[in-house]
Amino acid sequence: MEKMAELKPTNETYSELQIAFAHFNLELFDSELPACLITLQRQKNTFGYLSPERFVNRGGKRADEIALNPSYFASRTPQDVMSTLVHEMVHLWQFTFGKPSRGRYHNKQWAEKMKSIGLHPSDTGEPGGKETGDQMTHYLIDGGPFHHSCNGLISDAFRLSWLDRFPEKVSGTIEPGLDEGQMERLGIVEPDENTGGSNSPSRTKFTCSGCSANAWGKASLNLVCGGCELPMEAE
Repeated sequence: MEKMAELKPTNETYSELQIAFAHFNLELFDSELPACLITLQRQKNTFGYLSPERFVNRGGKRADEIALNPSYFASRTPQDVMSTLVHEMVHLWQFTFGKPSRGRYHNKQWAEKMKSIGLHPSDTGEPGGKETGDQMTHYLIDGGPFHHSCNGLISDAFRLSWLDRFPEKVSGTIEPGLDEGQMERLGIVEPDENTGGSNSPSRTKFTCSGCSANAWGKASLNLVCGGCELPMEAE
């Protein structure tokens, strides 16, 4: 029997992120951005960040770091995840060609560049929010350059292949396109309503032996279904 191909999650994940970086660099930045090192970091309450000149090779060449938080890969749409990458690419553009402000402050130059590539800066993530400040996010400009560029990238042939099974909560929904059956097959746990996230593998799925209702909690719990009054079995 033919052996299954060996899984290569590291190669797949980072090659996909590199493809996305090159795609947006070409279409939104005229390929002007320097190569950077893309990493995955689980910094709490952060979708991503830029750390300028964080790395150096043995020949003395320096590289900037763009970090993305994989805890949100399943609880945000692929378009939203890609918008975080481009958000940080704008920081890289400003560090390389512009004049960044002190510390974490997002200044007017950064805000104008964001708008020019189709991401509107907002401290609330909604229209009407402040466009500059220390803690900033953005929303997508419908029909803008990023919108068209991202639509040209994301397809059946390109999508983040690996998703965190215990995603952090953003809006309480899992990535559009994943129904309950697919979530169960993939073992992805719905973000918890009370804690805001299910990012611990210690959380166990319990299923009612009667109505098949589901709940999640510590493996040591003894749960009983409130509707059927039957025990819930840990998977």
